[in-house]
Amino acid sequence: MYIVATKKGDIVFVVKISLCLIVRDEEDSIGNCLESVRNIVDEIVIVDTGSKDKTKEIARNYTEKVYDFEWIDDFSKARNYSFSKATMDYILWLDADDVLLAEDARKLKKLKETMETNIDIVMLEYNVGYDENGKTSMSFFRERIFRRTGEFKWHDPIHEYIELEGNIVYVNICVTHKKCHFSPGRNLMIFEKMISEGKALSPRNNFYYARELFYYNKIDEAIDYFQRFLNSEEGWSENNISACEDLAKCYGVKKDTKNMVKTLYRSFEYGVPRAEICCQLGNYYKELADLEKAIFWFDLATKLKKPQYCSGFISHDCWGYIPYMEMCVCYDKLGNIEEAIRCNELAGEIKPNDSSVLYNKDYFKSL
Repeated sequence: MYIVATKKGDIVFVVKISLCLIVRDEEDSIGNCLESVRNIVDEIVIVDTGSKDKTKEIARNYTEKVYDFEWIDDFSKARNYSFSKATMDYILWLDADDVLLAEDARKLKKLKETMETNIDIVMLEYNVGYDENGKTSMSFFRERIFRRTGEFKWHDPIHEYIELEGNIVYVNICVTHKKCHFSPGRNLMIFEKMISEGKALSPRNNFYYARELFYYNKIDEAIDYFQRFLNSEEGWSENNISACEDLAKCYGVKKDTKNMVKTLYRSFEYGVPRAEICCQLGNYYKELADLEKAIFWFDLATKLKKPQYCSGFISHDCWGYIPYMEMCVCYDKLGNIEEAIRCNELAGEIKPNDSSVLYNKDYFKSL
């Protein structure tokens, strides 16, 4: 922490922040990441887990604190090692393919200058999905900044996390994910290695393992592990809702519509209805040509209050654009052109230059 004087002569305390990254073969992205925060953080700690490219060379342009860590298929151990090298008041962690856009960088700098020192954890929004125009379509809040003396520790080898405890604040500052390359099968491999070594998966690990199985089209296995997770009754509510959403998709792949719908309704046990679930139900009834029921669920999605601070994924299009577009189609099929046009216009207010919205406008003009 250091002391500065304002233009009014007031003395204020400004916290110092260490940035911690674990990296491997990130030469295409690490420069952009570090450049976006170099004028905000007071220390940069880079832990390299075995790069073969110029990652460390680029990192040394920004910091002398570049350390090697032997990769042992455990993200939490690597992150804990990076935290152990930090020396400032607070620790900010990022991945090499994350950046802070200019406005978010200004907000973070302002937060640093005004942050109360009794805060333990700062949750920042994480933008991870984008539409055709680059607008954020998926995001969630994630623990990002920690008071170093709180001695927070990462847990779990994959999909690692820190227990949320203490004085926690949510701040509308976004970290933007700019994925440059993928590591296909890496997460799945780590989970399967854990299982082969006889390590019992926690309920949380069952959830994330099920998602990996789903991504790789191992549907029957995914169903098994999603059910294990939900039946444990030990999951966080956000993960329970997400599990129901993905489990329903698994049943959809198998054309088991009875269990698909049952699982979507099960999500209501864990919280108020979510727009993502309502859209899935709307699509189900739309495919059955039960358009009145489809409209009910799509309309409900537009009336729900989007969670302001949510640690689960928020698919923003499901809270407005998608249900309006789907209702446009349903009303058109019912012959209610006036309502179809109204819904298309409402979708257009959200995405004025959307190709589907513009196509629909031309279509309605031609009638």
